[in-house]
Amino acid sequence: MVPAVYYLILSAILFTLGAAGVFIRRNALVMFMSVELMLNAVNLTLITYSRTLGDVSGQVFVLLVMAVAAAEVAVGLAIVVAWVRHRDTTDVDEINLLKW
Repeated sequence: MVPAVYYLILSAILFTLGAAGVFIRRNALVMFMSVELMLNAVNLTLITYSRTLGDVSGQVFVLLVMAVAAAEVAVGLAIVVAWVRHRDTTDVDEINLLKW
């Protein structure tokens, strides 16, 4: 059996890598992948605590997070594809559609 601390350390590393990807990179697709990495790190934490405590509610919550993540990817990628067709760039600094 692998101790729960190892899973939590792995989850913290994955979350940190995802947060660094969101803050450092300016490409919208890389930012979406980084957000997904962060969501998966949170899912790993929830599963670890659920298994450690012997409760199933953490696993049910993971299913809800995965459903929200799938919807976020579908909507986000549709917006990025529309933006690339319109402006030919995925750089988020170039996206100033909501500015006056």
